[in-house]
Amino acid sequence: MDKAREKAKAVSSQIYDLINLPSGKVTEPGPSISTCDQDPEHLYQTVHPWSVYDMSEDELKAGFQRLREGLPGKGWKIVHYGPNKSKDKTLELTADSKTEPFSVNAELWVSSPTASHEKEPKILINIVSGCWRAPKGTDLNTQY
Repeated sequence: MDKAREKAKAVSSQIYDLINLPSGKVTEPGPSISTCDQDPEHLYQTVHPWSVYDMSEDELKAGFQRLREGLPGKGWKIVHYGPNKSKDKTLELTADSKTEPFSVNAELWVSSPTASHEKEPKILINIVSGCWRAPKGTDLNTQY
């Protein structure tokens, strides 16, 4: 499972590098493990939510654009880009890796005519892996 967490960290690092906002603050928690619905006794996935914040909205918009433009060249296929279904119509991007069992969902939380004034502008990232089989004898309920 540590390998799965390390892969999730590597994917997160790649996404962070594409956004390229080194002066922004980043939330801390690392990847966690959750069970897969198909077989919660034996299958698990990694989930890594984080965000970049404490920057101007223009910087965040530019970072989001760099992410969108940079993903295809790094082996990602963008499967959705545009406003989401929330009342704020937040700009959202979803991409699937062509080489690893990972997807990334990114949301740009900035002020807009539909969102009005955003108090805490940020880019919210959620990286989710596909399902992996746990080593025999692993109790997935004790993993985090």
